[in-house]
Amino acid sequence: MTPATRDEWMTVAAARMLRDRRVCFVGIGLPSAACNLARLTHAPDIVLIYESGTIGTRPDVLPLSIGDGELAETAAFVVPLPEVFAHYLQGGRVDVGFLGAAQVDRFGNLNSTVIGPYDAPATRLPGAGGAPEIAAHARETFVMAKASKRSFVERLDFRTTAGFGEGAGARARSTARGGGPRAVITDFGILTPHPVTDELQLSALFADVTVDDVRAAIGWPLVAADVVTRVEPPTAHELDILRALHARTRQAHAQPVVLPSFER
Repeated sequence: MTPATRDEWMTVAAARMLRDRRVCFVGIGLPSAACNLARLTHAPDIVLIYESGTIGTRPDVLPLSIGDGELAETAAFVVPLPEVFAHYLQGGRVDVGFLGAAQVDRFGNLNSTVIGPYDAPATRLPGAGGAPEIAAHARETFVMAKASKRSFVERLDFRTTAGFGEGAGARARSTARGGGPRAVITDFGILTPHPVTDELQLSALFADVTVDDVRAAIGWPLVAADVVTRVEPPTAHELDILRALHARTRQAHAQPVVLPSFER
């Protein structure tokens, strides 16, 4: 079998953090792959919610966006978007929020709005979507992002989504009901918040990765936890399921879209 790529390590490590029968609010991209891998392996009864209002969806391929028809076709039911946020999220019914971001800072705050000054950005990103509310209300949040000095920064260009604010208990003193980021899964390993300062620290490494490798990819002086563990490699079963999921997705999205014809 072909060795696992860094993306596959990330996805598998993230999927393992999800427990069965939990309600999970899913972001598009790597978070979606991780959540569906969990559903297809050790967590068959996990309840996946996408922002478009699909509840308990079980897609056979990964969606391109929250509006992908696959999500609605395989959902237990579909509700209006306001109900997703008011009844499920703000009502305290979401266990896990799974998010991505363009930038992450040392306290787990996220930027998905702009790179550069807000008024004259170098890059304008998709924006907040539901991420601020998910991070504020989900009982815990996981974040997936590839580590580089451009993406893991000392200070965000724009704070889209709050993690632990300025740290040292700032979130606990706020009105946010959720527990904040439990882990940030990178392509080198896993960062978790320090129990006192709330600063992200290195707590687990992938194979063939050193602490120095991770520090070189992080834009602040990264501190390692007292005990840094090694993440168990992806199993053959996990890789088979994940690769089959990606293969089905590529095939599905490679097919041309045929629009209906209308008589004039």
